[in-house]
Amino acid sequence: MASSYSTDLKLELMVTGENAGTWGDKTNTNLNLIQQAIAGYEAVTITDSATTALVMSQAALSNARNMVIKIATITLTGATTVTIPDGIEKFYIFDLTAVTGVTNLTIKTASGTGFTAGEAKIVAAYSDGTDLKEIALDTLGGTIGTAQISDDAITSAKISANQVTTAKISDNAITTAKISDNAITTAKISALQVTADKIANSTITAAKLATDSVGPDQLISTGVTAGSYTVASITVDADGRITAASSGSAGGALFPQDSGEAFGNQARGYGGSNTGTYTANASANRIMVLAIGGGAGSCGTYSTYHSGQIGGWGYVVTDITQPYSANYVIGNYGNDTGNVGNAGNATTWNTNEIVANGATGTGPFITRDSGTIATNIGTLVSDKRLYSPYYYGTPTGTGSSVSRPQPIPTNTKISQQNTDGGIIVWESFT
Repeated sequence: MASSYSTDLKLELMVTGENAGTWGDKTNTNLNLIQQAIAGYEAVTITDSATTALVMSQAALSNARNMVIKIATITLTGATTVTIPDGIEKFYIFDLTAVTGVTNLTIKTASGTGFTAGEAKIVAAYSDGTDLKEIALDTLGGTIGTAQISDDAITSAKISANQVTTAKISDNAITTAKISDNAITTAKISALQVTADKIANSTITAAKLATDSVGPDQLISTGVTAGSYTVASITVDADGRITAASSGSAGGALFPQDSGEAFGNQARGYGGSNTGTYTANASANRIMVLAIGGGAGSCGTYSTYHSGQIGGWGYVVTDITQPYSANYVIGNYGNDTGNVGNAGNATTWNTNEIVANGATGTGPFITRDSGTIATNIGTLVSDKRLYSPYYYGTPTGTGSSVSRPQPIPTNTKISQQNTDGGIIVWESFT
């Protein structure tokens, strides 16, 4: 009976009594074929954009029987195929390191399927008699430990989008050194993701805050009710926050700690004056000055005697800058010369910053006018002229020489007999 050949390696299977005298040679050939199958190496030249068929010859050395097949140096520009024979079951190692354009290469069985090379690397595969199966890392079992991964081996290009999730990151794994400057933008932070325990003390400085980035919703409430306060009393903490506020009484904040100094009403004389200098308390930041001009002199005869009108008066409120002082002149009342009462003298503050003019002195009748006041500083709060329902004079039509109170016509200004002017100052303290 003639010899037959094995399915996978095509070894010659001799029958009993056959090949007398040549049995040893054929056995040696079979051993060489086995050696080629388990340890053989061969460089195979292929053609670009074509199919190269590897062969497995019976009882003869052949390229498809080698354990390691290296594809000789070549650049592939189109679809290229390498096939192994159908029907054999065998393990292969393919060396593709010399192939440029390796993704154009497919290795398969003649009639079945195989795989397309992904990299110019050394790959393993096995044939199950129908198809050629690649043995790759994604098809092998087991795991790759940390020690098997080189530092910096996993680059950005190796990580698919959205592959690194929160569950893949250990607590405290991302340190400051791992974050590039300006790498965390508003778009990268979800609402409520950054909490107080995630931020180191003093980490957020003024330089890290964009203009207008801190709004009312980012401020801790101090408990102060929102609203408008009049003549307000407020409390400010060391951080400049208002922690308490309340409204005061009208006018209460203008002079919360009043002290008064009065000048004038001491010297009297004809055409004389009382002068001096006012120096503010070092804690004062605002003053209110009441100024009164000198009154007109009295005039008239025994039967028609009239006292003089009052000088102009009013009060002025002004802020002051320390140190502050001002000169003043107190206006004296006007003298009288029979039927004519002379005009009073003006009271002045700091030369002409405030002027309270004396009353006019034309006589002898009640038509004489009281003085006026003007200011070049602060606010003139009030300009006063006094009115009274009575004056001293002779009752109409009686011819009596007795003087007694009589009604004064409506809006007639009150007479003030021989009255000097004066100044009163109130101070408001810080």
